[in-house]
Amino acid sequence: MRPKPFIPEFLADHPDHVKDTNSGLTWHRSKMRVLYVDTDRSQVVYHANYLKYFEFGRAELMRGAKYPYKQIEESGYVYPIIKTELNYHTPLFYDDLMHIHTRPSSIELVKLQFDYIITRASDDEIICTGFTKHCAVNSTGIPVKIDEKTIKLWESFPNTQP
Repeated sequence: MRPKPFIPEFLADHPDHVKDTNSGLTWHRSKMRVLYVDTDRSQVVYHANYLKYFEFGRAELMRGAKYPYKQIEESGYVYPIIKTELNYHTPLFYDDLMHIHTRPSSIELVKLQFDYIITRASDDEIICTGFTKHCAVNSTGIPVKIDEKTIKLWESFPNTQP
């Protein structure tokens, strides 16, 4: 089933964010162009590369919030992925410009989730949707409570609820 169209509206007070007028949710928006190496023999983006695009969106969101992942690791936390979901709707091709929309979704004691929507930049058609779920662990790999700075990011993200 095709998702409802993604209709972005720019937010004056958050230039890197858009609000989807269909869902009412706010998303961090980053741009990326499909590289030739990302395509497969059929000349479309190879399915596993969408996880790489999700990571790019997540890293840009964290960097834009002044809390890059490198700083998280330096403070003794690591957030490995424990679950993913990807839903493919239409393909991207070499040199297509895409928008990667990322938002903090759910947060629990030791787990958190980011949601994603990838759209083609030329027409905002939804290409892929999905999420990554992460578990907070310390440097020895033992699950720990999510760090306070990450919790603040979830709480301060614009319009976290529709």
